[in-house]
Amino acid sequence: MSATREVKFSEAEVRRQAADKAVRDLRDPRHPGLYLRFWITRERGTWHLVRGRKWVPVARWPDLGVAAVIAELPALRRRLLRDPATAPVASGIGTVGQLLDWYGDRMARDRSLSAKRKAGARSAIAQHLKPRLADLAVTDVSADSLDKQLMWPAQADVSLSYLRQMFALLLTAFRQALKLGLIDGNPMAGMRFNDFTKAKILPKAARLRDVQLPELMQQLAHAFDATPSDAMLALMMLAHGTRIGETRMARWADVSLAAAEWFIPAANTKTRTEHRLPLTAQLQAMLTRYRAIQQAQGYQGAYLFPSRRGLPLSETQASAVFTRLGQGAWTSHDLRKVSRSTWTDLGIDGHIGEMLLNHSLGKIASTYIHTQAMQQRRAALEKWHTWLDGIGFGAIHGLTEALSEIFHNGAQPANGGASSDLTEFVTSEDSK
Repeated sequence: MSATREVKFSEAEVRRQAADKAVRDLRDPRHPGLYLRFWITRERGTWHLVRGRKWVPVARWPDLGVAAVIAELPALRRRLLRDPATAPVASGIGTVGQLLDWYGDRMARDRSLSAKRKAGARSAIAQHLKPRLADLAVTDVSADSLDKQLMWPAQADVSLSYLRQMFALLLTAFRQALKLGLIDGNPMAGMRFNDFTKAKILPKAARLRDVQLPELMQQLAHAFDATPSDAMLALMMLAHGTRIGETRMARWADVSLAAAEWFIPAANTKTRTEHRLPLTAQLQAMLTRYRAIQQAQGYQGAYLFPSRRGLPLSETQASAVFTRLGQGAWTSHDLRKVSRSTWTDLGIDGHIGEMLLNHSLGKIASTYIHTQAMQQRRAALEKWHTWLDGIGFGAIHGLTEALSEIFHNGAQPANGGASSDLTEFVTSEDSK
């Protein structure tokens, strides 16, 4: 791909030529020395002014289209004559506002990002970053200008943890723009959040402690009778330490009672990695009871926690569940935190606890541990659920009563072998 083709520059003509991979460079005899060289992706290119054998980049296409670069040609030639050593690149991104518009659009189109993360970035850009930085020239960005226009004013209005997220978003936008050649340099290179404040960002205090769990379990037992879906959502999170997003989207097809496993697809997780959780006998019994309630109410749909439209609960609807249950005293995330802290008190290995939470362990650790940790995870959850049984969990899942009923009805293990927990009375989704 080395051919240079003569054309009459127009935006339509450039795009037609971009589709022909045999063409690398375009020139127009009406504008001597001006060349457009396509990038490998063919969706972008670089405008050059050629003087002798020297190709000087002057702008990026399509950030500066044909009409714009031709209009700028006289000024670009003058700048190049004044200082031949300086490449007068015109990127099309002159202000932080333009940079944020570009990066916001890029994030909105990124299929690897969750809808929640996209919405959070969109809000941060629209509500905080652009109102404070939109007119700031990229060349004027410095620690001083950011401190005066963003960091110091914003710390009076938002939490430090949220301000750190905004700083990280802005830093990532500059890094990505530099990587793609949209700007000549990264004015935020080397900046760190603690350059602007030495205040420590403290984790939110836990609003649920293990000593409060007996009262909570009693509350959830009552709620299971009145509003089983609300109680089940909370119990699934407490029992596994899962996040609200990955729990509210759970599908019955991903719950295998035969394999004793709950599979969470990568698309539903914050880490974008699939998550497999062993189902203890208690959870199998509770899921069986919950499924029977749904079926008795006429629901045969795909989700554990459906909305009225047949889709899973939305983020807002799931949050409303915990507004009803917690009454402002605790949130869904407090269930995850109290699970993790109690696991530590029970002596559950830290790596196993992090794997149950689906936290990222790093590539080496996750590769090494994953192949041998399923049994340890199952043992950890069995220990946890046995502890929960001691504070009233058994009244909800009903495992003891179910096994007792089987025993009194004369169910015997086949061939004299041991009973397989729930196989006598649990019907798996897989068997249907």
